[in-house]
Amino acid sequence: MPKAFIAGCAGLELSASERAFFRDADPWGLILFKRNVAERDQLRALTADFRACVGRADAPVLIDQEGGRVQRLAAPEWPTYPAAGAIGSGFAPEIAEATARLTGRLIAHDLREVGVTVDCAPVLDVAEPGTHAVIGARAWSEDPARVAALGRAFAEGLLAGGVAPVIKHMPGHGRARADSHLSLPVVEASRDDLTRDFAPFRALADLPMAMTAHVVYRALDPDRPATTSPIVVETVMRGAIGFDGLIMSDDLSMKALNGPFEERARAVFAAGLDMALHCNGDPEEARAVASAAPQLAGAALRRAARALAAIRPPEPFDVERAQADLAAINARLAAA
Repeated sequence: MPKAFIAGCAGLELSASERAFFRDADPWGLILFKRNVAERDQLRALTADFRACVGRADAPVLIDQEGGRVQRLAAPEWPTYPAAGAIGSGFAPEIAEATARLTGRLIAHDLREVGVTVDCAPVLDVAEPGTHAVIGARAWSEDPARVAALGRAFAEGLLAGGVAPVIKHMPGHGRARADSHLSLPVVEASRDDLTRDFAPFRALADLPMAMTAHVVYRALDPDRPATTSPIVVETVMRGAIGFDGLIMSDDLSMKALNGPFEERARAVFAAGLDMALHCNGDPEEARAVASAAPQLAGAALRRAARALAAIRPPEPFDVERAQADLAAINARLAAA
């Protein structure tokens, strides 16, 4: 069985040392960033090489392809997609949902072409006037019901295109006033107020995968961020939200967390998460994470298998027509 972690890589192709590490450590999946992306043939070769190293043709390859400023496959090689917030604020509800679904379906087409089978999207964080720019227009709306509806439509588009979604950042990053890439946000809201943030995740709790928030919620656990809090994982994510899919951490190399990487990974699994995510491709950090990651077993193995089962052959799709529709959407948003 593979180990319960997802790793990054450093460049456009795997080095000899990375190939040896992947063969030995056997991570469940690989996550890609802009540093790993040049063009289609290169990406196909990279994803195929990873799967050959771990010996699993269905090993998931992940990426963050949301649209807006979080788009790892970017122009001019790939289409430009609107940000979630632009869709949410730019159209009436019914048109916005159709646009979100179309965006998800086209993104899935781009990803499947190059061997990527998991998209770390949609963002289900509920925006508010003080939401930090790290989320900003990545959030669909300030209305939890609208976030849920648009997130659902985007996820349906991904699934129709043979790509599994990862809802994030559970249980909600919208109240954070700091960038968790750089420091640890602390949210002082009451448990009752936080139910507004939980609502979109509860509405989409049937989806296969979720990613945590590196955020401290004082009303839930005053000492630990959600990623490493057994209280938040068990009473909120599994309990109040009712999510029984695979839960992965956000990136363990973000500065919201501290301590040696082996300890960070151990804390993730002690909290009850199924999967540790390490993104930056640093080999020493990756080895430390791998040393603390268990082999997939029990409930985590069941959830991982269910997540892979959600990756099905793409449904028939008129790509040229959809791309024309996207161009019209982008033009309308640009003129607004």
